[in-house]
Amino acid sequence: MKKQIHVRVNGLETELQVEPRMTLLEVVREQLGLTGAKLGCDIQVCGACTLLLNGKPVSACSVLAVDADGGDVLTIEGLAGQGSLHPLQEAFMEFGALQCGYCTSGFILTAKAMLEENPRPGEAEIRSYLAGNFCRCGCYQEIVQAIKRVAGR
Repeated sequence: MKKQIHVRVNGLETELQVEPRMTLLEVVREQLGLTGAKLGCDIQVCGACTLLLNGKPVSACSVLAVDADGGDVLTIEGLAGQGSLHPLQEAFMEFGALQCGYCTSGFILTAKAMLEENPRPGEAEIRSYLAGNFCRCGCYQEIVQAIKRVAGR
């Protein structure tokens, strides 16, 4: 039996009919067509599915959509302003902090949440906060440099 949930996704109020077993990732990708977050490990350890729920990074592969009812979800698609990229997106491009791009949205959204909590993190703090995100291409140094650039603004 489906359940109706109400969420704000990227600033837009949305009502959805979801199966109780559906994850937030499934709903965002399949019902809303927002495919920036990816399914990687499916067990909360890679960070590819990271979304911001009420401003905090969550592994959307492990959050039931019904548990997001009444919440505020931000996806990578909602990060940029009209006609311009978010500074983190710009910095990732500038530093080559992406290759295949599979992990990029998770890293950027996690970094956004970190910078909201601490606008001036040191390198050790950045690395610690990003510990739940994996990049199989090995762009870690570039990712840290990009975040440091934004934190330095």
